[in-house]
Amino acid sequence: MNSDQRLIIAILRDADSEGMLKVLLRENFRVTQIASTGGFMRRGTSTFLIGVEKDRVEIAIKLVREHSAPAIDPSLKRATIFVLKVDQFDQI
Repeated sequence: MNSDQRLIIAILRDADSEGMLKVLLRENFRVTQIASTGGFMRRGTSTFLIGVEKDRVEIAIKLVREHSAPAIDPSLKRATIFVLKVDQFDQI
């Protein structure tokens, strides 16, 4: 068990998902992509589950910011990000 682990949940527009996945994998983040709809962005979205060490959280968030295309409509968001502390992490 490592209490320095975090889980980032990033909900992105589908248009940004392919490039985002490539960038995160290139930077050696552990990523799972899930297709999703509705909710926060009210359009087709992809949800990324990103396992990350505490000291790399800001790097991951910076990558999401830099690789999400600007929203055409100012009322729409580019991404919604949650960072959760992980009490236990196991790979089986």
